[in-house]
Amino acid sequence: MKIRTGSNITLTTIIAALQCTLAIVVQAGNTSDSRKTSGRQEPTGTPQYQIFDIGVVDVGDAFSQGFGVSPAGIAVGRSIRNDGSHAFTWTIQGGIVGLPDLAGRSYCVSNSANDNGIVVGTGATTAFGSGRLPVVWQNGVVSQLPLPVGQSLGDANSVNASNVAVGSVNAGSDQRGVIYNGGSATIITQTTTNGSFFLTAFGINDSGRIVGQGIDPQNAARNVGIVYDIGQSMAFEVGALPGHNGALAFGVSNSGYVVGSSMQNQGSGLPFIWSEANGMIASPLAPDTSLGQAEGVNSSGWVVGTDGGAFAVPFLYDGTNTYRLQDLIPGNSGWDLSMNTSSSAEAISENNIIVGTGVHDGATHAYAMAPVAPTPTPSPSPTPSVTPTATPTATPRVTPRPRPTPHPRPTPP
Repeated sequence: MKIRTGSNITLTTIIAALQCTLAIVVQAGNTSDSRKTSGRQEPTGTPQYQIFDIGVVDVGDAFSQGFGVSPAGIAVGRSIRNDGSHAFTWTIQGGIVGLPDLAGRSYCVSNSANDNGIVVGTGATTAFGSGRLPVVWQNGVVSQLPLPVGQSLGDANSVNASNVAVGSVNAGSDQRGVIYNGGSATIITQTTTNGSFFLTAFGINDSGRIVGQGIDPQNAARNVGIVYDIGQSMAFEVGALPGHNGALAFGVSNSGYVVGSSMQNQGSGLPFIWSEANGMIASPLAPDTSLGQAEGVNSSGWVVGTDGGAFAVPFLYDGTNTYRLQDLIPGNSGWDLSMNTSSSAEAISENNIIVGTGVHDGATHAYAMAPVAPTPTPSPSPTPSVTPTATPTATPRVTPRPRPTPHPRPTPP
């Protein structure tokens, strides 16, 4: 595999320039005409975005997918070729940078990055996740994260500013959520009051709040949106939307918002945002869609995800309105984010940079969208405490994100 390094051999060398660029975006937003009511900044117009084609790592790679973005805007994902996949990072300044494979694992994906130059993900021997191992890249150097004693399989889905990562170990009915920290790995054994436990952890914020998919031993058919706070050693469920009995939690912000999908048992779901102050709130569906899931959220409560109907429709929810991402980019961009089954929106940074996958001039590629017009930010509710509050295929087009072993990322047709 050809690894592109150049001036991007370390992520830390580009942070200052990246933050400078993002400061310009914020300044543009602050000059907008907006109303302020009770401390909440109300938007006066539809957000507008510039979209960047992240591309592929090597000439000849078939396609790419975007899966995450750091708070300051470092995008991550994978670039897929016939016999494997490259993990990558991407920034506005430096473009795409291929990351080295873990020895013996030619299918690698980067799932999450922080702003310290730490990237985490998974290495496998097949596109379907066979022989998966948790991987960390630090300053461009790859290594395997440790596994708990007795474990031989694992993955890493998210990393916070303290370099603590989360994911899962083992497979099938023995799969469990795990925390990677300081050269060791610990299975999350804390259960909710009814005994539900972590199957896999999808996200962690800077205060150590972890979210993911849980299992209810009293009703294995029910999905559990589970939350665990490291400092408090307490686990709880986010609950469910009216008419549903469970949920899946995919993302958590540093201010404590949790997002995911709520459903009856393991059926089709609806996107939600949860907070300590307001509990479960449905994120309105994009036009002409009937189901969906929220994937990422930032500290301001801006949510991204993918709704479904005849096609996969990535969306942005700003706390008031739900927008199709297709409607937020220039009409002559060459991007299709609404008329295919490969598109997604997976993550949003603190400065509202959105990362996902779309179709550009007929090629399925990862994208990054950066605000170019005022994007007023709602004031976040207080950070939640630990007290609980009472994929595109054929239609329907959104499949719950949990990736029970094996759990490969979706591959465009």
